[in-house]
Amino acid sequence: MVSIVVAAHNEATVIGRTLRHLLAGAELGEFDVVVAANGCTDDTAGAARAVPGVRVVEVERASKPAALNAGDAAAASFPRIYLDADITLDAAGARALAAAVSGPSGVIAAAPRRVLDVKGRPLLVRAYFAVNGRLPAFRDALFGRGAIVLSKDARARFDEFPDQFADDLFLDALFAVGEKREIAAVRSVVATPTRTADLLRRLGRVRSANTTLREVSKNAGVAVRPVRKASWLVDVVLPRPWLWPAGACYAALTLLAERRARRTPAGAAWARDESTRS
Repeated sequence: MVSIVVAAHNEATVIGRTLRHLLAGAELGEFDVVVAANGCTDDTAGAARAVPGVRVVEVERASKPAALNAGDAAAASFPRIYLDADITLDAAGARALAAAVSGPSGVIAAAPRRVLDVKGRPLLVRAYFAVNGRLPAFRDALFGRGAIVLSKDARARFDEFPDQFADDLFLDALFAVGEKREIAAVRSVVATPTRTADLLRRLGRVRSANTTLREVSKNAGVAVRPVRKASWLVDVVLPRPWLWPAGACYAALTLLAERRARRTPAGAAWARDESTRS
């Protein structure tokens, strides 16, 4: 049996779709699905309970780390998939992720291939992700997908999720290159923000959370993947001169987001984009 933990905060509009898509092709008892509804002011818990085969735990405060820890406490088995509430993963994809960390290869953590949905987005959003989608930092990484699978040995690497939003970056830092893998056959379709202002808000929150996590991890002796600020230019734009206009947009939006990050407390709100849930 594979356990799947879904942390969900005010996800009533998408949680049913996510769960039904996941379980549509599942065999009876194949997946142990736990939804950790936290700090919800909508009917996320009710929508999740309406899906047969799903267990729900409720956490009073709105906190993704608290939700992940509560879901972990309730989950029954390994491998264990941590799935964002707005990411559609089917049963075949869940099986493939679980199989990737169940063999003798030495891989104990894995994530699907990231596919960016930019359909209908404004020009600046499309330009930003034309560069972001080609950054080498995402190759064989665990972050930015909304889905991560850990084996039992991998989960034993840490006690609880730290009280920071950058849970995927935290997990990525725990494993060496040969211990983690991107599973290209499994796609994670990531909805990009539908408005430029929403992109800036999300980037500000994510950058603030990542900066805080790096500071905490350094003090704890955990080596979080370093930031290569010039990677967008050196690794993406210079080898592809036709991306210069997109690169200029990327640089400008990144600078604006960094200014926003300095003014945004890392724990102020969920680091997520609300525009894709409207």
